[in-house]
Amino acid sequence: MTFDLIVLGSGPGGYVAAIRASQLGMKVGVVERSELGGICLNWGCIPTKSLLKSAQVYEYLQHAEDYGISIEGQAKADFERIVARSRGVADGMSKGIQFLFKKNNIEVIKGTGKLKAKGVLEVNTENGIVELTAPHIILATGARSKQLPNLPQDGKKIIGYREALSLPKQPKSMIIVGSGAIGSEFAHFYHTLGTQVTLVEFMPTIVPNEDEEVGKTLARSFKKAKMNIMVDSSVESVETSGELCKVQIKTKKGIETHEAEIVLSAVGITPNIENIGLEELGIAIEKGKIKVDDYYRTNVDGIYAIGDIVHGQALAHVASAEGITCVEAINGHHPEPIDYKNIPGCTYTSPEVASVGMTEKMAIDAGYEIKVGKFPFTASGKASAAGAKEGFVKLIFDAKYGELLGGHLIGANVTEMIAELVAVRKLETTGHQLIKTIHPHPTMSEAIMEAAAAAYDEVIHI
Repeated sequence: MTFDLIVLGSGPGGYVAAIRASQLGMKVGVVERSELGGICLNWGCIPTKSLLKSAQVYEYLQHAEDYGISIEGQAKADFERIVARSRGVADGMSKGIQFLFKKNNIEVIKGTGKLKAKGVLEVNTENGIVELTAPHIILATGARSKQLPNLPQDGKKIIGYREALSLPKQPKSMIIVGSGAIGSEFAHFYHTLGTQVTLVEFMPTIVPNEDEEVGKTLARSFKKAKMNIMVDSSVESVETSGELCKVQIKTKKGIETHEAEIVLSAVGITPNIENIGLEELGIAIEKGKIKVDDYYRTNVDGIYAIGDIVHGQALAHVASAEGITCVEAINGHHPEPIDYKNIPGCTYTSPEVASVGMTEKMAIDAGYEIKVGKFPFTASGKASAAGAKEGFVKLIFDAKYGELLGGHLIGANVTEMIAELVAVRKLETTGHQLIKTIHPHPTMSEAIMEAAAAAYDEVIHI
């Protein structure tokens, strides 16, 4: 079969690239060995948000009295139904990709693909080997849960994120190793439903890529909810022969032994670059990822790579943006290269975490003279009315030019607010311009305007 473009992988990078290419008039084939939509739609972003929504509803019901609502009896969380709902949501999203592919005349070839030569991809299907040809091939094979030698995943007692999404029953206890977005979100979900959770983090604060104040605030929230938080700690070994896992955890005070039904490894991801023909074609790899230029071209003409297998933030929205940029460049457009310093990050815990740009420490270390503005949600009318006064907005400005260097939010619905700050940075809006941008009242987003005003000693409500 011959195409103008072949995409290997149908995750948020691959399927978006395929659709954009079709829009631009290309004949597109997509090779996928599993479900359309990749990890994000089937085993990541979407089903986890479904689980977290169930946890949020359960949490609301437990605090109904705070809102003047009485509920007869006690709310109960049905773990199996919650998991089934999340799988249904994921299935619906995958079917949505099928619809979009059909709408855009994109052909799907089910099987495992491997590069055989420039412009040639061999696919191992259930009906045998199929050879596809195209002048352009995009590799979008994504990543998988990272395996550590001292934390070998067996899929039953020591698990990765995929198993955590579909456990047959709710564990009574769980140790989660790694407190990035994946680890913290699962910690919040399982703890809210009643699992005794211990969250272990090697760095001094949880969500260690976030501003230090944000990490400490989230840790306080988790501890207030009776979750066990262990920072400056690392798992040395896990013994799984007994009924419970015995976990040796190294802390500043020495080695501690903790027990749990399940150990979840959330220490990162490993790019899927094996057995796809990179070595055969001499495609350059740098620090475990495929080396590409600003338009995702590899060193082999006609071969491109996007998403988790290239350098940059391993996020669904980054992969999608890379796919669009790559395809538009292939078609002779002149897209602006992606600014990896202006990528929003979100963690869907309760409270939520969202950020873009530099932390306060990063700005100081980079030599900037800065102005910092912070507005707490305790001073927000909308937050008070919603019963969600936890958290704050923190903005960091370059004192000389007024440029927004970074924005760091923790609180209810802040993942819906961060895009404003991404646009502000993109448009090089100054702090004073942000202050003069009228925000609707009452909203959580007013806190952005107020935090900007706080940086310039013009804040009204604190």
